[in-house]
Amino acid sequence: MKKVYLETYGCQMNVSDSERVATQLVSNGFEIVAEQTDADVVLLNTCSVREKAEQKLYTRVGQIRAAAPPPPVNSKTGGAPLIGVMGCVAQLEGESIFARRAAASSGNNNGGIDFIVGTKAVGRIISTIEKALDGRRNFVDLGKRDDDYEWTVSPAQRQSPHVAFVPIIEGCNKFCTYCIVPFSRGREKSLPAAEILREVELLKNQNVREVHLIGQNVNSYRPSSDAGLESFRGATAFSRLLRAVAVTGIERVKFTTSFPRDFHPDIVDAIDEHENLCNWVHLPVQSGSNEVLKAMRRGHTIESYLEKIDKINSSHKDIAVSSDIIVGFPGETDKNFKDTLKMAEYCRFDSAYIFKYSPRLETPAARMENQISESVKTERFLELEKIVRKSQEAALKKHLGATLEVLAERVSSKNIDELSGHTTCHKIVNFKATGVLPGSVVPVRITAAKTNTLYGEAIG
Repeated sequence: MKKVYLETYGCQMNVSDSERVATQLVSNGFEIVAEQTDADVVLLNTCSVREKAEQKLYTRVGQIRAAAPPPPVNSKTGGAPLIGVMGCVAQLEGESIFARRAAASSGNNNGGIDFIVGTKAVGRIISTIEKALDGRRNFVDLGKRDDDYEWTVSPAQRQSPHVAFVPIIEGCNKFCTYCIVPFSRGREKSLPAAEILREVELLKNQNVREVHLIGQNVNSYRPSSDAGLESFRGATAFSRLLRAVAVTGIERVKFTTSFPRDFHPDIVDAIDEHENLCNWVHLPVQSGSNEVLKAMRRGHTIESYLEKIDKINSSHKDIAVSSDIIVGFPGETDKNFKDTLKMAEYCRFDSAYIFKYSPRLETPAARMENQISESVKTERFLELEKIVRKSQEAALKKHLGATLEVLAERVSSKNIDELSGHTTCHKIVNFKATGVLPGSVVPVRITAAKTNTLYGEAIG
């Protein structure tokens, strides 16, 4: 039995891809191992969103090769594992990865990478690995997804037995000027609603407590058929899907990521109508300046964004809002940045991921004039971070003394006497409990709030 070590970087879509790859591997006689040194094959599922993703890949390959055992006597292949690259870097760079890694490793053949599998080709991972094990090298598959691709994940291969990712749409048609996703993930393609609902029903029967409907832009969900949605009203296909998933009775439903241009107020109405649609929305704004938003080609104005925030805040459910914000986009002036500060103060995000703009090859923003210096980006990052941290601290502290329903997911990494889990509003809670098992939904009285985490004690 061949052993495979799988390492995953990036977003929930990458995690979901890795879960399905692991499912395929195990069902075809491979063993998933926890240590790279035990593996015959190492798979690196890569992300291209962050800066220098390719260089980080090459560095990681070098580390794996350096840690490999010495070759057996008279061995032609050596003791090192085969290395395959999956994910967004694989899709974007293709066979050029071989040459670039070889150059980085002093021209050593293929640079230690044996095969490459694109984002749509993961359904053919078994045949690709078999080719590599038979001695074929420098093999690349960047082809389209098979029509019969299996989206179901084995319970044993999910990152959590209690929380499951359910893809509803892949790809993106937006082409924001800074973003590489349309090139790495392709155009938007929605999965059939009937298939999504069957998957949710299956997960509920497997005692999964929480599902995350995921995609690069879930609000753009537009299936080719109404099958599965006929009985559900809604202003958009996505809000109809939310209502349909809610009716399955699965205990918790979350979704990510939303796109402001496509975020319809009816989504908030659906959340208000169904107890199991959770009170958390991730709505990336990216900038508080209309000039910068236009240069980013986001398709929304800050005024329209704030209207959506106001709608969310009107919910009786006290919906938590998180966001993504970029500082130092090309041409961003001091005034533009002050608009972003003003926006952050108004929105009072429960949390926000702040990024210093970094150019991605092939994107229009990388070719724009007036690139911002790193020192200015850092100054702006730190100034915005103060505002975001203030609102985040306030969002956490408002729960002090309250009792929240927490899905216990695992033993806390910081204290083995505590469990760790999430609320419906996606806050992390570490709590003391006796006799509580992971997978339970527990009422927890909140006693402390720290930087990113709530602390408490289980009741009863």
